[in-house]
Amino acid sequence: MKQKITIRDVAKHAGVSPATVSYVLNGINKVSEETKERVMLSIRELNYQPDFTAISLSKRKSNMIGVIMPLVGDTLAPILKDNPYFSELLSGVEYICRKSGYDFVISGISNAEECKNWIMKRNLDGLIVLGKFPLYLLEEMKTLSIPLVFIDSFEDYTNHYHNIRIDDELGGYLGTKHLIELGHRNICFIPNGKVDYAVDGQRFLGFKRALAEGNIPLKDEMVLEGRYNSFENGYLIGKDLVKNKNITAIFTSSDITALGIMKAANDSGLRIPDDLSIVGFDDLMISRYSSPSLTTIRQDVFRKGAVATETAIHAIENEDVKTEEIMLSVELVVRGSTTEI
Repeated sequence: MKQKITIRDVAKHAGVSPATVSYVLNGINKVSEETKERVMLSIRELNYQPDFTAISLSKRKSNMIGVIMPLVGDTLAPILKDNPYFSELLSGVEYICRKSGYDFVISGISNAEECKNWIMKRNLDGLIVLGKFPLYLLEEMKTLSIPLVFIDSFEDYTNHYHNIRIDDELGGYLGTKHLIELGHRNICFIPNGKVDYAVDGQRFLGFKRALAEGNIPLKDEMVLEGRYNSFENGYLIGKDLVKNKNITAIFTSSDITALGIMKAANDSGLRIPDDLSIVGFDDLMISRYSSPSLTTIRQDVFRKGAVATETAIHAIENEDVKTEEIMLSVELVVRGSTTEI
């Protein structure tokens, strides 16, 4: 087996001390340009692979950001496999990290000690949190003194940190108002979870505001609280919904739920949008290529991930940064899945 090249081997090859090699690797300006070039040449010729974990610990900075996502059961696999929302958001994280000289790692929310150990083990410089973040976890994170940036978190205690959100209430209003303007009165709202919590709660407020403006009474059958957000669950919800002949339009809290419902409707012999109009939420790339293409509320998911990462890096690299809530815009995108009744 080929012996691993060490920092001492590089030092001997370059004719310098191991400390000088360490200075070069850590970017410490204690050596001349000539010596630095000689060390870098030796690193290339010997194909030396630095231990970046050790380097980051010595610098007390890793240029590494952690992203915490919600677990489904005890794994991240379902949301990464079934939900393009997260891949689009992480694309924004990756783009800004790469452009700024950072890397990122992903984990699910687990118990406080395990989460803290994960952050310490990787010497993370900052943390981006998607969705709900329990208070007991936050209390543990406070002891680490690293910047925290939340995305779509509505717990009161997260208001003291950087928080990236969209105008969910406006999105709920715009989607519902569009259906009402097309003549629909029997509209079903399908949240991703419960209508009394967080993102879905805000969108439900918008749904109710549009109904009130249209003088449409809210009935129990007009709200179908959802299950885990996936194409399959959207399909299962759709199979139940098509049995209700009163419903003429659906507004969902996600594109993938809407697309699952559309598939169920088509399989049941209903025509979209002639028999059933559907509005989604997110404007994921896939929504433009469904048949018919999906009318939806656009939030720039890529930009949300990018803005969260820019905020985290700014907080890492600048002391005493004032925390802020950043509200991103939404808009209605009308395509082929809605029509006049």
